[in-house]
Amino acid sequence: MIRIALFADIHGKFLLPFKLAAHYQQQTGKALDLLLQCGDTGAFPDIKNMDKATLRHAQKDRDELGFHDDFVEAKADIARFLDTLNLEMWCVRGNHEDHAFLDRLEQEAAAQNEALFAIDAYGKVKICRSAVPFDFVKNGTRIRLVGIGRIGDRKGRTHPQFIQPYEQQAIRRLIRSRSEADILISHDKAGDSRRGYGADELSELLDQIAFAYHFYGHTGEPYQSAVADNGITQSVKIKELEFNAQGELEEGCMLILEAETQGRETVFTLEAVPVAMLAGFTRHTWRYL
Repeated sequence: MIRIALFADIHGKFLLPFKLAAHYQQQTGKALDLLLQCGDTGAFPDIKNMDKATLRHAQKDRDELGFHDDFVEAKADIARFLDTLNLEMWCVRGNHEDHAFLDRLEQEAAAQNEALFAIDAYGKVKICRSAVPFDFVKNGTRIRLVGIGRIGDRKGRTHPQFIQPYEQQAIRRLIRSRSEADILISHDKAGDSRRGYGADELSELLDQIAFAYHFYGHTGEPYQSAVADNGITQSVKIKELEFNAQGELEEGCMLILEAETQGRETVFTLEAVPVAMLAGFTRHTWRYL
């Protein structure tokens, strides 16, 4: 069996998903194998490169600077915690990232034909190159994942927050390959022609590849799950990992996906971690837990 914790939109709170993972394991006695994260990590190693929206939020909330503060240069206490936990978090890009920083690392990974690349001082946080499939194998079970970063655009813009032409080409190559895959993680939702938003690239991909699950964030909608337009894929909106007006986390901000090989098939189960289990993690306490 493989057991994965899923998050979205951490906006600088890089340490929080790892702390929640450790708490989950302690409370349930169930070991996690991997963390997946659906973009808007807030990976800004240099504050000067923050976009206006992130900078505005950071003026009120230091957590937005979590990558700069805690993950650019290793801190001994965090290193010990992460080494003991022994989990990695694999992410896609969102629209609020230092894309120039990530571009440099991605180009190096592409030259080595690597599907993921580490971005932090601890080597625990990795970004998926868009539309480059990769496998996770453990305990006799294999799952194939695909990540699609950034957000869709219907106006032909090429700003760094939007899916780039080279990524669109990679998506088309993946479709032509007729590859099979189990999990799609993205920042944006699939395009909705009736409402005029979302990423059309994701709709096209879902029309051609029968993923079991598609996980996304970005939209501000509550946690919800529904069958995608292809009639096969379970499309799941993960609640952003943010604190509400009461300083508390909300339902669906941490999901657990289990995958187990049964005969020739991989069987999946998905659940949201109960909010009651996360009650101790508030805006003012989480760093001290």
